Amino acid sequence: MIMRLHHFLMLLLSGFIFNQALADETQLKKTVQAHFPESEIESFRKTPYMGLYEVVVGGEILYTDEKAEYFFLGHVVDTKTRVSVTNERMQQLRDARRIAIDTLPLELGIKAIKGNGKRTLIVYSDPHCPFCKKLEGELVKVTDITIYTLLYPILKNSMPTATAIWCSTDQLKAWDDFMLRGITPSGKDCETPLNTLLQSGQKNRVTGTPTLIFADGSVVSGLIPAEEIEKRLNNAEKK
Repeated sequence: MIMRLHHFLMLLLSGFIFNQALADETQLKKTVQAHFPESEIESFRKTPYMGLYEVVVGGEILYTDEKAEYFFLGHVVDTKTRVSVTNERMQQLRDARRIAIDTLPLELGIKAIKGNGKRTLIVYSDPHCPFCKKLEGELVKVTDITIYTLLYPILKNSMPTATAIWCSTDQLKAWDDFMLRGITPSGKDCETPLNTLLQSGQKNRVTGTPTLIFADGSVVSGLIPAEEIEKRLNNAEKK
């Protein structure tokens, strides 16, 4: 009887400690969130090192203490392996990142259908981004795909060029001519959805170009070769 009572009390105590820890962590997260009123904390968890808590906000990692009195920016490095734990965690976050396709303004994209068009790729692209132009060269090698190019003029002097492309009679030809052949678009001023596209990118934390989004919502920021695009397209279709 005494043993049973002891066991019950231990379970009760451990449950209380666990619930108290959850309550403390919830309050700590609220305290941290107050420092970022315009951004939502994407991830919040206790780390196994130095009693620090990991905070992911705005796509970036920072650390705080158990009272949120200090924020630490930088890399935590494992001295045994000489590996940045912060870099490894950031890669995990990138791999896990998803953007719901049905939330994107595909009707405002420049649509290109190649082959049977059965695979889907969405690209936020700036006409004056050199890596975006290199990406277009890689996409030439990919077929059986439907590409939605969402104009995302975030670089200096990109807005007039993006406007001229959008206002062209044949938007796809104007895009290809400029990105692949350096031919200046001749479209005149007209009403464009560029501000809507910019807002869409900002909402989805698109901070650079090119940004590629696949059918499963997976995201790649930056230039990747045709072989990697093919691999990701096929993987996305399987899910």
